[in-house]
Amino acid sequence: MVMVESTMLALGTPAPEFSLIDTVSGDTITLDNFSDSNALLVMFICVHCPFVKHVEQALAKIGQDYAAQGLGIVAISANSIETHPQDAPEHMKAQAKIQGFNFPYCYDATQAVAKAYTAACTPDFFLFDATLKLAYRGQLDDSRPSNGKPVTGKDLRRAIDTVLSGQSISEPQLPSIGCNIKWSPGHAPTYFGA
Repeated sequence: MVMVESTMLALGTPAPEFSLIDTVSGDTITLDNFSDSNALLVMFICVHCPFVKHVEQALAKIGQDYAAQGLGIVAISANSIETHPQDAPEHMKAQAKIQGFNFPYCYDATQAVAKAYTAACTPDFFLFDATLKLAYRGQLDDSRPSNGKPVTGKDLRRAIDTVLSGQSISEPQLPSIGCNIKWSPGHAPTYFGA
């Protein structure tokens, strides 16, 4: 396991376009699916990562708690299934059903979407405002699998509440930390030091 921080993409960056298949419904998911949303949360997660396992129930709870508040959510896994077959779409679908994810969970087979978002780790969070400009990129909270702190989601929840209220986020944004995205051999992006 290689632990890395998120890249902290520049605030105000427009949400990159994507077109991916939801592993649960089989539907094609694009930015247009969220055109009526008051904000959009894009999460890069996977099945096997201990950092994701540590917070996956909290992610499901965020989906449930904000379902009626106009927050669009999409989760994406970009891990290579050549090197990590446990992250294959059928395992993603099982994870979504077990955890009760109420948002699309898409597989980025080419890893192009992860690169467009400069995703670096799992979990990695990108929160966009109603105009699809990046308003928050950072940690869920300060809990980690081995530090004994409770998983509250406080940092991300505060950001979501602020964006949904039409305000700008003034608090410092701390990077997410997790396992590195498992890039296909020879395909690690340049922002990741390749």
